Amino acid sequence: MISWIQRYFQHHFRIVFGLVLLATIVSFIIAFGPGSNVGRGIESRAAVAREFFGYNLGSQEDEARLFGDANLSATLQVGYSSLDSADLQNYALQRAAALSLADQLHIPAATSQEVTDYIKNLRAFSGEDGQFDAHRYETFRDSLKTNPRLTEGTVRRVLSDDVRADKVKKVLSGPGYVLPADVKTQLDRADSVWTLGVATADYASYSPSIPMSDLALAKFFEENSFRYTIPARVVTTAAFFPAAAYTGSVAVTDAEVNAYYASSPGRWINPAAKPGAKPNPAADFAAVRSQVEADLKLERAQKIATKIASDLSFALYEGKVAVGSPAFDALLAAQHLTPRTVAPFTREDGPAEFGGSPDIATEAFKLGADRAYSDALPAPGGAVVLFWKETLPPRQPLLTEVRAKVAADYTENEKRIRFVEAGKILRSQLETRLKAGDTFEKAAAAAGSAASVKVTAKVLPPFSRRTPAKDVDTSILGTLDRLEKGRVSDMSIVKDEGILIYAQDKKLPDFNETGAAYLGMRAQLAAVNARIGASSFLAEMVAQELKKSEPPVK
Repeated sequence: MISWIQRYFQHHFRIVFGLVLLATIVSFIIAFGPGSNVGRGIESRAAVAREFFGYNLGSQEDEARLFGDANLSATLQVGYSSLDSADLQNYALQRAAALSLADQLHIPAATSQEVTDYIKNLRAFSGEDGQFDAHRYETFRDSLKTNPRLTEGTVRRVLSDDVRADKVKKVLSGPGYVLPADVKTQLDRADSVWTLGVATADYASYSPSIPMSDLALAKFFEENSFRYTIPARVVTTAAFFPAAAYTGSVAVTDAEVNAYYASSPGRWINPAAKPGAKPNPAADFAAVRSQVEADLKLERAQKIATKIASDLSFALYEGKVAVGSPAFDALLAAQHLTPRTVAPFTREDGPAEFGGSPDIATEAFKLGADRAYSDALPAPGGAVVLFWKETLPPRQPLLTEVRAKVAADYTENEKRIRFVEAGKILRSQLETRLKAGDTFEKAAAAAGSAASVKVTAKVLPPFSRRTPAKDVDTSILGTLDRLEKGRVSDMSIVKDEGILIYAQDKKLPDFNETGAAYLGMRAQLAAVNARIGASSFLAEMVAQELKKSEPPVK
């Protein structure tokens, strides 16, 4: 088994190592194998059982245990919840495969001492110095005493399984071959010290002249017609029951008002209280008591409005009353209700008459010829019952109907195109001025003037990827692999700003092959390469196990 992995890396090392360099090297995160198709066979919830190393992927309970254990395991290793859903699925399935293999190899359960030693290496319990923090661990244990969803027994079971899974991975892992050139490349990326100039072009203030012809507008509309499709809309009327109409029938006691205030005192602020003054609960309550009472009455009136709206909906159902029939009109007239006209609205944008409520929109789109009225629905200031009239299908509007929006979109699109072109001018001018001997700030000002863009410039203090300065944005770090000393990067657009990076200086790290930095990086890369071998083997196990329970192709 080990020799197979060694041969695999000898033949495919460059490909594998290329993948490794794409990720940040973090020693405690499992490396996911290249080309893995793990999890691709998992279908949406189905009644059919799908056996997978002792779990039934068709069971919500088994899936919850499989992924819950994996999420806890990863969180304790990293110190925070770090995996997205795809990586968590990959990790969970490979973890289950490793534990199954541990059973096949008769690896015994972890001892108490092994679990204790494992805990001391978890990032979740490390202090700022990276060492095990007993206080942090005890705080975590104390939190479990009041957590109904996570017990100390569950944590210990997961940690014990992780110890066994790690033993399997060590068996599967190869020696982790690393070439000297690859160590130096990674040292260069991690420890080179950069001094960068950052020029920021302001997109908001950029205002180029953009001519607009009917022909250009029509062409833009035709090419982007999908943007302007009018989605399906529902047409309804509504019986509205305002809560304010029922506040007069609500009576509350002093004790009820006091309790209502005490449940959330921060909701009502004493307007007379001075900032920073010592709180005076009695005075604060007295100042807002009338508002508290009014809010309590309105809350209870809202419940009354909802109850009356429910009674109407039930009466329509019980009497089998058709919307728009004489019986329907008589029922509404008896309750002095006049249906309110509601402008057609979409599923995404609810009725404006009711605050664009997404809940009302969702319920409205459940209506139709077979169900012409809704249940009672909460609405701003009361409750409502909707009466369906029709559902308008999606349609493609004429340009004349949406010309204003098309014109705005066309203008914005052309502005962005011109901004990108201005970025090319900025880069060219910056490099020219810098070669002529200008300071970075002076060169940036001159380049901004040439490109008709407002530009601000600053030089960051020296930093490395391993110890980045606080002002270094992640978007800046992404340019370093493509930037040589003395050159200016292309402009990238980040949060409506154009960013250009000037590599003012770059100091290379120590590449001495006997130095501590070199030896440490080589060991780190070797560990990652070894884990890739184990992960590749487990990925193949997962794929084969999933294939056993794949639903037949119809």
